[in-house]
Amino acid sequence: MTRHFLDLADAGGDAVAAMLANALDRKAARKGMPNGQADRDAPLAGHVLGMIFEKNSTRTRVSFDMAIRQLGGTSIVMDAGTTQLGRGETVADTARVLSRYVDAIMIRTDDHAKIREMADYATVPVINGLTDASHPCQIVADLLTVIEHGKALPGSKWAWLGDGNNVLHSIVEAAGLLKFSVAIGCPAGYDPSGGYVEAARARGADIRIFRDARAAAADADVVVTDTWISMGQDHAEEKLAAMMPYQVTSELMAYARSDAVFLHCLPAHRGEEVVDAVIDGPRSVIWDEAENRLHAQKSVLLWALGRIG
Repeated sequence: MTRHFLDLADAGGDAVAAMLANALDRKAARKGMPNGQADRDAPLAGHVLGMIFEKNSTRTRVSFDMAIRQLGGTSIVMDAGTTQLGRGETVADTARVLSRYVDAIMIRTDDHAKIREMADYATVPVINGLTDASHPCQIVADLLTVIEHGKALPGSKWAWLGDGNNVLHSIVEAAGLLKFSVAIGCPAGYDPSGGYVEAARARGADIRIFRDARAAAADADVVVTDTWISMGQDHAEEKLAAMMPYQVTSELMAYARSDAVFLHCLPAHRGEEVVDAVIDGPRSVIWDEAENRLHAQKSVLLWALGRIG
């Protein structure tokens, strides 16, 4: 059966744990190697990853491209404007055709229904590089980063400040699978999707929503935020005003545990969701987090192609 990676729940907790263990091992094994050199075992030699970008990208594009190269394979990059998707070819037809050419498809798009349709018609693994609903590959990197900085996932407390967006949905999903809690600080009207929250709670995760940013941040092991204005949205002044009480400042970080780490998936709008003193401060691990996109993508590819888990 074809393994698709559309949400973290598609893999399950054991598989995500296997991805994290694999990523840690592969990262350690590459120490001192040039980035362009393939892993010594080159497990995906001869494989081709097709990448479709309907949204702009820096980290997703480069990390997946380097991931397949380090695993011994190659990639083909397609932008919506230079493929027939941009001229009205259906997602289903595109999936059928690409399945004849490549060994896996990564797509970064808007509507989550598109990626579901791609998976329904593709005969090779389809990987969610981002949709408006979720961002599972980012969260594998975030989990990896938290582990690297000495924190056990089960029983940890994550504080989210700001918009109830796609990144938060995947954090909430991870909490249900890996048994940690999430305290969400966000203004009324910007809550995360109830479906993700209810599913995580059904798995035993403690997911709470606060209107007071300090209450959300209290005793947190991990503090996370993201841009308030998502890609493709207008720079809405009303939304920015509603979000300002949830800005991550040094004062807010003081409510978290003294050894708490700060995460941000980037790009950051400095002075909006986070101030320079935090993002450039000693508790920020955002550059490790960004690097770990590469190591996370490698483990996602290996899982999707049946090499781990």
